[in-house]
Amino acid sequence: MGKKPVTFADIAEYTNFSKTTISRYFNHPDSLTLENQEKISHALDELGYKKNKLAKVLANGKSEFIGIIVPNLYLHYYSEMLTQLLSSYWDYHYKFLVFVSDNGSDEEENYIDELLAYQIEGLIVLSHTLSSEKLASYHIPIVAIEREATHISSVTTDNYMGSLQATSLLIRDKCDVLIHVNVNVPKHIPAYDRIRAFEDTCIEHNIPYELNLSVSGDSYNDIFSQMKMIFRNIDEKYLNKKKGVFLANDTYANMFLNLIIQKYGSLPGCYEIIGFDNSPIANEAIIPITTVGQQIDIIAKTTLDLLVEQMNNRKQRKPATDIKIKHKQITPVLIRRETTS
Repeated sequence: MGKKPVTFADIAEYTNFSKTTISRYFNHPDSLTLENQEKISHALDELGYKKNKLAKVLANGKSEFIGIIVPNLYLHYYSEMLTQLLSSYWDYHYKFLVFVSDNGSDEEENYIDELLAYQIEGLIVLSHTLSSEKLASYHIPIVAIEREATHISSVTTDNYMGSLQATSLLIRDKCDVLIHVNVNVPKHIPAYDRIRAFEDTCIEHNIPYELNLSVSGDSYNDIFSQMKMIFRNIDEKYLNKKKGVFLANDTYANMFLNLIIQKYGSLPGCYEIIGFDNSPIANEAIIPITTVGQQIDIIAKTTLDLLVEQMNNRKQRKPATDIKIKHKQITPVLIRRETTS
């Protein structure tokens, strides 16, 4: 057949099926017997058929695109999660359209409208801008990661367990005072459990503690400026005490570690540091940082499995209307490195 594109008519002639049957193979394969699907699949290989992706989109409205909305990429957790999601192509064969949304609900709604114009088949949301009720109103397959998700399916880390592990390690290492550094997380966000477990554990063990929830800023530089003030305050306030500092993520932990080293030249015995996420920055820091591993690869895979389940249902001739909202929680793993005893 030379270099001439293979058409449905060519496949029909080769298999002795009608063009309608060939079309059903591409658009509704479940409507054919497995035997007939295999015959057509064999014919495609023999004829050297190359898919016309654009034609397929125009024919059935299935773009094979998934939208992703992340709040930022300067926190290493989000960049690593995005890396894991994007690297899934060879397992799931979906492509991704990514928007970074950190300027309010109007911007995020515009981004979703843009994604819908590209006929995305599903959406993954890591930002906290829009409520899950608003997201559910778009009536598309959607999964949230580590955010409020009352009305949509979600995947989260067991944040309470992770914080309990971190706080307990600092107590076992006989720190005189424990400090948790975080943003002022709203109670309905899953990550609030890091604050709750830290405080519960310190109270249970009668350990002096401080909650510093003053981190703020819309860029890496903004947050680093905040971290300088937080470090200066802790260093002066607890001068002769062994300080166990548990930070909300590995980006904060690396900033805090760098500030200690800038002042002391090394990590002195009066400091222990634990981060959260197990993003690459924790292991690659000048002193590898002890952290609570979120198992980001498992979160990404679980998210895609939930989303693909919803998308596959949509592709059925008679989609189920009662697919239940599912919430998956992934167990964290404490990873000890050189910033704790």
